[in-house]
Amino acid sequence: MTELAAVKAALRTQAVETPSWAYGNSGTRFKVFAQAGVPRDPFEKLDDAAKVHEFTGAAPTVALHIPWDRVEDYAALAAHAEKRGVRIGAINSNTFQDDDYKLGSICHPDAAVRGKAVDHLLECVDIMDATGSRDLKLWFADGTNYPGQDDIRSRQDRLADGLAEVYERLGEGQRMLLEYKLFEPAFYTTDVPDWGTAYAHCLKLGEKAQVVVDTGHHAPGTNIEFIVATLLREGKLGGFDFNSRFYADDDLMVGAADPFQLFRIMYEVVRGGGFTSDVAFMLDQCHNIEAKIPAIIRSVMNVQEATAKALLVDGSALAAAQGSGDVLEANAVLMDAYNTDVRPLLREVREEAGLDPEPMKAYRSCGWAEKVVAERVGGEQAGWGA
Repeated sequence: MTELAAVKAALRTQAVETPSWAYGNSGTRFKVFAQAGVPRDPFEKLDDAAKVHEFTGAAPTVALHIPWDRVEDYAALAAHAEKRGVRIGAINSNTFQDDDYKLGSICHPDAAVRGKAVDHLLECVDIMDATGSRDLKLWFADGTNYPGQDDIRSRQDRLADGLAEVYERLGEGQRMLLEYKLFEPAFYTTDVPDWGTAYAHCLKLGEKAQVVVDTGHHAPGTNIEFIVATLLREGKLGGFDFNSRFYADDDLMVGAADPFQLFRIMYEVVRGGGFTSDVAFMLDQCHNIEAKIPAIIRSVMNVQEATAKALLVDGSALAAAQGSGDVLEANAVLMDAYNTDVRPLLREVREEAGLDPEPMKAYRSCGWAEKVVAERVGGEQAGWGA
């Protein structure tokens, strides 16, 4: 197989999971802007997600968020997804919106609140069983705002105990993916603030526990690709939540703020074998002022472009330059790959797969946007928190 053929073959295997909540209404921290044709329930979210997969060929799974995507019959929801040509992906828990969680969820000082939070996580595993989902994704808003508010070490003990109880409930082939976030909503201490804390808990739990890297959850200037390389080296990188940030957790389209960073991350994924392992590539974005489906299609394409460039890095030339200490040449090898226009290559990959080479244009001309605006009348639109 030629080098170019190998790159094409790798790109054909790439899958990017889209989030159900990205198809609903969302907004800034001050206002939610409603759009016509937005889904009214999880079934319609899956219908929209299927259109993304139809035109990209690279988005076969859809993440759910519970209780936002709660339904009476999860087997029926999974069957609906299959009928539309997609599958249910990660089940995302929610322990940050109930009033009981003002002081935390599984780290809360009150055992009754901790029990409520754990029960919800166990419910999410039940939903995994019903939908055939592999991954339980956990993010906790737990933390404190003031020194002395709670005991830092005790909160870590509570976190470990809660995670262990849920971990024991996981079935064969299921995983727990633990996400971290530098801050927000807690400002003094966050109970899972960084990859080291997440890694420490996952290491203690066992092989089914993995770390999730959300690309928007870091301090300015953080070398995310170093974190990725380290977690891959340790066999503990479970997946990504892809998005972009300018200031904090902006949840903008992946690659929008710093496409070079996305390329650097994907190079470490390729270098570390993560592209052919069980690393889950997921989007976690909110589309506040842009149309939902086109924004998600564009995001999938952005990941594909960064991946294609990463696959085109001349590994032999890079290793030779690194080995000889040629700093400029080593950097030039990476920059040559990054500066390559991979859009013609990706058009070829799509054509060879029987897809339209231009997903955005194909979607705009298919009539789906006009169809859902006309048909999705009445009911209550889905949105952030619903």
